[in-house]
Amino acid sequence: MRKSIRRIALLAAAASLLAVSCATDEGGGAALTDPLPAEVPPGVALTIAANTAKVALTASGELGKLPFTVSSWPAVSAGPDVIQAFRGGSVDLATNAGIPPIHAHATGFDAKIVGVKVRTTPLYKLATAPGSGIDSLDDLRGKKIAFSPGQAQGLVVLRTLKAAGIGTDEVQLVELPSTKFLTALQARELDVAPLAEPTLTKYLDQYASEGANGVVTPAVDALSVLWAPTEILRDPGKTAAIVEFVKFWARGETWAWEHPDEWIDAYYVKDQAVSVEDGKRILTTVEQPYFPQNWDEAIAWEQETIDLVTSAGFFGNSFPAEDLFDRRFEKIAFDAVAAPYRNKGA
Repeated sequence: MRKSIRRIALLAAAASLLAVSCATDEGGGAALTDPLPAEVPPGVALTIAANTAKVALTASGELGKLPFTVSSWPAVSAGPDVIQAFRGGSVDLATNAGIPPIHAHATGFDAKIVGVKVRTTPLYKLATAPGSGIDSLDDLRGKKIAFSPGQAQGLVVLRTLKAAGIGTDEVQLVELPSTKFLTALQARELDVAPLAEPTLTKYLDQYASEGANGVVTPAVDALSVLWAPTEILRDPGKTAAIVEFVKFWARGETWAWEHPDEWIDAYYVKDQAVSVEDGKRILTTVEQPYFPQNWDEAIAWEQETIDLVTSAGFFGNSFPAEDLFDRRFEKIAFDAVAAPYRNKGA
């Protein structure tokens, strides 16, 4: 499987150059150097894969204020699934971590990041299977670890191993999509898998009594991004709608932070089916949202990520992280939120 991914990545590097050329010379529409449109024209619709934003905007009463139509909210969230939906034209805009845009680039698909939220604390823990004997990072040697190279969870694994001084040849990386992590843990097919909340809580509620736990990792998945296919960004009407959605997305994040009881009820209880008590506990681990005025540090973090995954043998050769960002959107989220959510140092 790993050799197959390497071959695909090498072939995709050439395809990427062709794709960029075609988008520039034959794609038509607006250039990505044009100023952002100032107003959404009538009749514009977007398909948006961003469940937490949908929940926040619905609970806050802001959803009906969008100056365009959301034709659907496709239930796709894993990076590879989003890329496939982008390719098929069923999603115009999505939220993900920083690694899926890298994966897309490696497979020759041209897309751009249009919104950035930063975090400085770990989002994932290493959930262990009962009987695995894993209590610390040092115990990872020789263990079967769930690994999805094109998703945030895969990056967390690589960063964790690097921080622990453990080589990838000292563990067994079991390549699976993140949607399969939980069932593989439950079936004892894995020793460990990175899980985020509320999935971690659901797992430990069921298996902690049998010895499962969540090992803390220092690996920080620093970016949450909004991103869109470059083809969509060449459509002035859709681009204008995306500009507006970036604002609503950022304000939805801050609303959730400022209204914890409403957010627990709307998201953790009604959408994710965990208890109020678990929702309150999970929320204590969530970091206040920040939206940087300048993307330099986000781009530097993405470059470090690119270099890490490519040096580990995934996704071909390194490339400039700057290529993944549409910096015309750099201050849209920053300007949309109040001062406490403006991380000027990022």
